[in-house]
Amino acid sequence: MCYSAQVWEDYRKYMRTHNAEISIKEFYRLYWSRKQGAKVKIPKGMDAAFMNPKNDEERQIYEMIQEFDNQRVTQLEQDLFKLKTRLAEADRKLQTKETISALKEKRVVTDKISKTLGWLNDLYRSEPKPKDSRIYPLSYAPVMIWEQGKRVIKPMRYQCRPQGKPAFYDTKYPGTYNARRDNLEKFWHREFGYTHGIIAVSAFYENVQKTIDNEEKNVVLEFNPKSQEEMWVACLWSHWQVKGEDDLWSFAAITDEPPPEVAEAGHDRCIIPIKPENIDAWLNPDPSNLAAQYAILDDRMRPYYEHRMAA
Repeated sequence: MCYSAQVWEDYRKYMRTHNAEISIKEFYRLYWSRKQGAKVKIPKGMDAAFMNPKNDEERQIYEMIQEFDNQRVTQLEQDLFKLKTRLAEADRKLQTKETISALKEKRVVTDKISKTLGWLNDLYRSEPKPKDSRIYPLSYAPVMIWEQGKRVIKPMRYQCRPQGKPAFYDTKYPGTYNARRDNLEKFWHREFGYTHGIIAVSAFYENVQKTIDNEEKNVVLEFNPKSQEEMWVACLWSHWQVKGEDDLWSFAAITDEPPPEVAEAGHDRCIIPIKPENIDAWLNPDPSNLAAQYAILDDRMRPYYEHRMAA
């Protein structure tokens, strides 16, 4: 399963490359939802796209981002103060007598201080880093779909909640950020042939088991196409709507059997990169001709994937 991926978070890249339009209404709605307290995970890379607003709508989103970041900084600084107070107390106890509980407290608090400082540094910095555009399940990414005769970019959550399903599907089926090809006409029958999307991916990450120092350990591998080309990954999406609840746009990446080099690295699934010339046909599926959609998935880009231990 593709549990994490390096993606385009800047919607303007889609606009330049695919002549797509942005659904500014949905971006605004997402940021407004976060402003109102919704627990949504928006990567720093998506925020960065609005740092130089070009119109009133983008300016309003920019202001919401700034407000959210300022509130986050205040909260983290307060947390840091409390943690440093706890650390000082643990040190005071250790100077009197070294106990297991005091040593554990110091270790736990020191780790929390390190993480908090890391989060603060991420909020303070303006220079981009690759991790800013890395998505995980439940985080958001721009997805290109076909709407009213044109390519449109909407922000969607990376874990699909099919329309008509209850909200608890998110926890009952936590793996719905991926859609297995051999399950497209079963679990995904409401989406396959109807709601197709594309995300731009430059690398993907997988958990694999490796023997290290005679011990089986879980490690994260980063897979990159040797050609360094962007991959237009096939997705399914859903617009979940329930009266009295916030709308949810969400998506899943389609996965298939892996190429030999991915299988040899220890993983049994792989994303499906669509050829650029097939993008519009993929975004405009005919539900009465699913064979044509399978043909697009078969006629995929086939880069050679190099891998390394993820940072």
